Amino acid sequence: MGDVMSTANQKPLASRPTAAPTQYLTFSLGAELLAVETLSVREIIEYGALTPIPMMPPSILGVINLRGAVVPVVDLRLRFGDSATRLGRRTCIVILEVAQEDITQVIGVVVDAVNAVLEISAADIEPAPRFGGRLRADFMRGMGKVDGRLVILLDIARVLSADDLALLAHLEEAEQVQA
Repeated sequence: MGDVMSTANQKPLASRPTAAPTQYLTFSLGAELLAVETLSVREIIEYGALTPIPMMPPSILGVINLRGAVVPVVDLRLRFGDSATRLGRRTCIVILEVAQEDITQVIGVVVDAVNAVLEISAADIEPAPRFGGRLRADFMRGMGKVDGRLVILLDIARVLSADDLALLAHLEEAEQVQA
């Protein structure tokens, strides 16, 4: 009888609440397909003239003027320890808002091409692999399965460390003072 009571109190699988799928902006870096949550994406712009800043790490290409705001631009390939992004006709800058601890920073990341916005449910996300690969596991939220292909889901706040964000915030302040 105890078994009957416990089964009667359980909700059928179909009526259990499930998390809504999350939307991700997918983009290419070489042959790899990566994605960031759309909530962190402000806009996508054509790759344009950057103002280089001396004494910056190689992955920080410089800054752009985005409607009066100074926005630092990072080459994700260089950040991941690869060669610099080769500019092509589909190369663009994805403008992201990155929040980490008490710092919120608007940055641009250079990508080979933006692909699409996809919805990926939690059931289709596997944990980040803890072995090998050229991308550090702590940079990944997980691996999304979409149409038989794996998509690397980036944790953009971890891709840029707190030190990187502080450096970028200082860079933005210095550029605004000079303007």
